[in-house]
Amino acid sequence: MSLVKTTRINFLFDFYQSLLTEKQRIYMKLYYLEDLSLGEIAEEHDVSRQAVYDNVRRTEAMLEDYEQKLHLFAKFQRRLEVTAKMEKLLQQEPKIKHVEEMKHLVNVLKDHD
Repeated sequence: MSLVKTTRINFLFDFYQSLLTEKQRIYMKLYYLEDLSLGEIAEEHDVSRQAVYDNVRRTEAMLEDYEQKLHLFAKFQRRLEVTAKMEKLLQQEPKIKHVEEMKHLVNVLKDHD
């Protein structure tokens, strides 16, 4: 599994875990956060490896579906980009020249909430 996918799923899990069942949360935490194998999770919970695999894949699909509908992660990423630009502008001299761009960036943040 790629690091990019793991990172994305971890972020989606952070945003949407309250929408999951307890079992889904447990399996995702064990698989993605604690890096347990499907077999280790299956053994710990006395289920088949296939049951864990199916649950994890269904949950991944649910997380992607929630993101597609709610865009919380995308909005978070956009806010990070905009605040980084704002910080860069604030470090430049003379600051007065960047007032209009800062106003624009503030409006971008407001529009994405």
